[in-house]
Amino acid sequence: MTKLLDKALEAARSLPSDAQDDIARIVLQLAGGEVAPVALSADERAAIAASKAAAVRGEFATDEQVRAIWAKHGL
Repeated sequence: MTKLLDKALEAARSLPSDAQDDIARIVLQLAGGEVAPVALSADERAAIAASKAAAVRGEFATDEQVRAIWAKHGL
């Protein structure tokens, strides 16, 4: 294992279990492993549809809004 991958896994250990599962799915997908698709709830499907419709209309977050979200999540 490379030092970078080891560092990434160590950082992932401090995340909530749902975030760890997301990371695990991505790693397995990149490594060519079989990963079952994640089932979305009706609310999640509706949110995605609304986001796609907003994008088609050209409605995107401003740089200020993006920075505010990043700051909220410590990024």
